[in-house]
Amino acid sequence: MVGSLDFSLLRDLFSILLLQVSMWGSESFLVISPSEPIVAMLGTDTVLPCHVYPAMNVESMELRWFRSQFSEAVYVYKDGMEQAEEQLVDFKGRAELVKDYITEGRVAVRIYSLQISDNGMYKCFFKKDSDFEEATLELKVIGLGSGPHVFMVGPEDKGIRLTCTGKGWFPQPEIKWTDATGEKIPSLSEDETQDDDGLFQIEASLIVRDTSKTKVSCSMKNPFFGQEQVETISIPESFFPRTSPWKVAFAGTFFILGIFLGAVVFLAWKERQEKKRVQEIQEEKEKESEARESLEKELVRRKQLYQQDWKKANLYADWRKEQFKAVAVTLDPDSAHPNLIISENRKQVSLMENVPQNCDGSVYQGQEESEAVFSVLGQNYFHTGRHYWEVEVNIGTEAGPETKWAVGVCSDTVIRDKWFVECPEKNFWVIGYKKGEVKVPTFSKSLSLRQHPQRIGVFLDWEDGDVSFYNMVDGSHIYSFTGITSYGTLCPYFSLQGVGTSVTVCSTSDCTENCPDSSPNTSVTHLRSGDMGIPQEAKRLLPP
Repeated sequence: MVGSLDFSLLRDLFSILLLQVSMWGSESFLVISPSEPIVAMLGTDTVLPCHVYPAMNVESMELRWFRSQFSEAVYVYKDGMEQAEEQLVDFKGRAELVKDYITEGRVAVRIYSLQISDNGMYKCFFKKDSDFEEATLELKVIGLGSGPHVFMVGPEDKGIRLTCTGKGWFPQPEIKWTDATGEKIPSLSEDETQDDDGLFQIEASLIVRDTSKTKVSCSMKNPFFGQEQVETISIPESFFPRTSPWKVAFAGTFFILGIFLGAVVFLAWKERQEKKRVQEIQEEKEKESEARESLEKELVRRKQLYQQDWKKANLYADWRKEQFKAVAVTLDPDSAHPNLIISENRKQVSLMENVPQNCDGSVYQGQEESEAVFSVLGQNYFHTGRHYWEVEVNIGTEAGPETKWAVGVCSDTVIRDKWFVECPEKNFWVIGYKKGEVKVPTFSKSLSLRQHPQRIGVFLDWEDGDVSFYNMVDGSHIYSFTGITSYGTLCPYFSLQGVGTSVTVCSTSDCTENCPDSSPNTSVTHLRSGDMGIPQEAKRLLPP
């Protein structure tokens, strides 16, 4: 007997069995609804049944049928009567409770005059005191519209165009074209629309070119209900377009003429493309020539600007300080001559008292006699970049003919024992003071300066091979060594001689704050920010 039951009945029996086990000795209940969709025709009446298990009187319960939301009530029964105020407007006057078997727990809601909007999911809700249960139902509203209607539109594209129409269907029907043998013919197009009531209107088209298909059928089938409606049309063979012999001849002639015209057009197009390609190549060459000339002009202009900028930088120390990195130079006691005194902070060097003035040392080129010079190196080493530092020289109040000093840079490979010469040929790039004059070791002639420098800026440009000296009091240029090559690593160099002579390395903060005016005279002039602090004499060098 169990084998004769369908699957849905077996599932319901199994659910009831489980509920009996779970509710043994309790007052709980289960709400049961149909497991299969309820199918009803559009415009007819239908019922949405639910019942409780175990069977009991549900007159005192709250019963509610609603859509997706609890508040979307289709029908509400509470306190033994209908609660119409909670009912959706669409169901007012169309829904009633069927309670013939309410004492047995079997009730239903009847909906009159079904509409397309009634299609979908529902829930029935039963509540007793604090216990409640609910079940889900599905209602499928079926609309079997009119049609199909098949008619011939007329000759089209070497065949006969047929159209199949239908309206008042829900849901959208399945459309199929077949010939007399039942073979399916694919549609040329299918268009569907829905009216205000939600019903579908269908129009499908087909072009029949095979003269053997004199009978064609169009069918429309509801996918849920399974009902199918068919209409067949017969097409007389005489209705099919016939090919005239003259048309064949004309077609051949026009085909050959088309090939000829196509060849002419292709040759003309190819010639035009070739001319266009030659013109583009010529224009490209002209553009390359113009770009090359423009690039050469730009390079010349930038070179001139660079030369002008560095000409200004050679004239004015504060301009160079923007391009160079201030270095905190410290003296290396291990490199100092025994007769020199290095301060604790390694920023100052001076001469011991009672030092004999004639001993091994170095000489300037062109000197007629040998005089001792005592030197020390900085602990900083440079092999790339732009760097600068400032030193203060003090020759004291008792300066004599033997007083002298020299500052600058030298290679870390120079030999400073016994006799040596402070000159570029020996990898020394320094300026020095002797007998009241500032000189360069490469020649004995004194430098023409407005005043003897007391605070000297040393600017080292390793990549460009340039070592320049500036008077940091008035910002004037003293001297520059240019074109320096093959010198390796460089380091600061200092030498001095004479009672009371000392050299002090300035701190980096002093270097930053010390921005001397670059005007030709020693007075200070501040320009507006738009001039970037450029002196009037330097502004004449700026490019337009």
